[in-house]
Amino acid sequence: MHEGVSEPLDLSHASSTTVALVADTHGQLDARVARLAVRCDAVAHAGDVGARAVLDALAARSAPVLAVRGNNDVPAGWPDGEPALAETLPAVARLLLPGGEVVLVHGDAWPAARRHRGLRTRFAEARAVVYGHSHRLTVDESVLPWLLNPGAAGRSRTFGGPSCLLLRATHRRWEVTAHRFPLPARPLLRRAS
Repeated sequence: MHEGVSEPLDLSHASSTTVALVADTHGQLDARVARLAVRCDAVAHAGDVGARAVLDALAARSAPVLAVRGNNDVPAGWPDGEPALAETLPAVARLLLPGGEVVLVHGDAWPAARRHRGLRTRFAEARAVVYGHSHRLTVDESVLPWLLNPGAAGRSRTFGGPSCLLLRATHRRWEVTAHRFPLPARPLLRRAS
């Protein structure tokens, strides 16, 4: 498996950039999250992607998509013909934005009780760390680096509905907006086996 850090995606020269932050799709991307994401300048996926179709949907309008490997992004967990892609996802990715750097990780390397402290210690140079794994929407801007968990953007353990974050960055100011969508009133239809 590829354990390294990918080359940074550099969007730092723009005057303003909006990035969709998603995680924990597990092979299924909520259409409402996708509609928000494709209007952004870039998309960052914090792992447990689960299928190439998720990355393709996020890149529908040719915005760059940066994704890291989650603990469930193993070859056996991806659809037939796609396991090699799971192995190419890096463990850590970096996104350079106007006003600072975002580090993207899945977050499963730290136990829940020490996750925030561990992420802040390990990536102290970043302005924000985006992580997944817990499926719980979190925006902690109390100190730098900010810790941002977009929650689950698919159908698995959404804790109230699929969610994502939008990060708008300028050289002077960063703003994070949370989006949570209600669960469907009726169960989604499943494909016949």
